[in-house]
Amino acid sequence: MKTFSIIVPIYFNELNIPHLLPRLKKLQEALLEYTLEFIFVDDGSQDNSFQLLVNEQKKDKRIKIIKLSKNFGSMAAIQAGLRYAKGDCAGIIAADLQDPPELFLEMIQEWEQGKKVVLALREGRKDAALQNIFSGAYYYLLRKFAIEDYPRGGFDLVVIDRQIVEELSRITEKNTNIMSLIFWLGYDRGSVSYVRQQREAGTSKWTVAKKIKLFIDTFINFSYAPIRFISGIGLVTAVMSFSYGLLVILLRCFGTISLPGWTILVVILTFLLGLIMIMLGIIGEYLWRILDESRKRPPYIIDKIIGD
Repeated sequence: MKTFSIIVPIYFNELNIPHLLPRLKKLQEALLEYTLEFIFVDDGSQDNSFQLLVNEQKKDKRIKIIKLSKNFGSMAAIQAGLRYAKGDCAGIIAADLQDPPELFLEMIQEWEQGKKVVLALREGRKDAALQNIFSGAYYYLLRKFAIEDYPRGGFDLVVIDRQIVEELSRITEKNTNIMSLIFWLGYDRGSVSYVRQQREAGTSKWTVAKKIKLFIDTFINFSYAPIRFISGIGLVTAVMSFSYGLLVILLRCFGTISLPGWTILVVILTFLLGLIMIMLGIIGEYLWRILDESRKRPPYIIDKIIGD
């Protein structure tokens, strides 16, 4: 029998777990030729999520629990789950049930036909209008400046072959986007479509700060756009400054204007200093990530593992 590993990062999901587990277990009824393995990675939850999972693990030995020492982020939690996945293929799904677990049945069929990566692509989202706008802008910029053929609506639900699991386990990048990394690997891909559902239980811990970090991580790891932005701004600013200086000299030579006062100089200096600060900030993001990688600290620390 083949083994299908399902990896679920957990962070303040005590209200979702009682609804999620029965739907995951029910997949076994349709996947009779598979042994299911449920890997839950507790990413430093401070609610009752871990204890709920421990209680369930006592009743179902297919459940494995990896408890991280603190909150390292969902991407690090997924990396930890992939490291301990034993399946011939592995699925990654969020615990909030906005992505239906039943999609795994169609995705497994695609995998059986030879697709090493199977994506669940969003045809729509039942989210707040503002969230849809920001999400659309993020994926537009990602396609425009980083990975040009990336799915327009992105994806969080995916099934990957054992070969991909091993490739990702060898990549120990910190501050990365696992989903973009899976797509970047370039293996033959299949897909299924669905509409992302509204969250029915609990409150999302996917804060604005975490979204901004993911945005920065994605573009620094998969795009030259920030560095090219610095070069482009520097070139444009230099051309504008040279043109303005030449214009002032010519007008002064022909007596059209008198020498300008301090106001225009202050405006220009303030503008240029602002640009310099932006550029230093972008360079600083790159330098910080270089430092973070050079220290060779692991992307996550495991406190304990419960299960096989």
